[in-house]
Amino acid sequence: MMMDMMNNGMNGWGMMLMPLFFWTLVIAGVVLIVQWLFGRKKGSAVDILKQRYARGEIDKAVFERMKKDIGEGGES
Repeated sequence: MMMDMMNNGMNGWGMMLMPLFFWTLVIAGVVLIVQWLFGRKKGSAVDILKQRYARGEIDKAVFERMKKDIGEGGES
């Protein structure tokens, strides 16, 4: 009786679904890693500088000085 209870779970749906579950996790992991690696947008130095200014990490004087330093200065 004990042997029947232990074997029914592994010989039935469990044996069929485990490989499917495993490969689903592997494929989902690969897709997520590829999206993370190639999906990131790289901005120019000015774009990054504008983002930092918008978040309040730097003030206007630092923003203007850094913008001038990277060659995107100009009178604005």
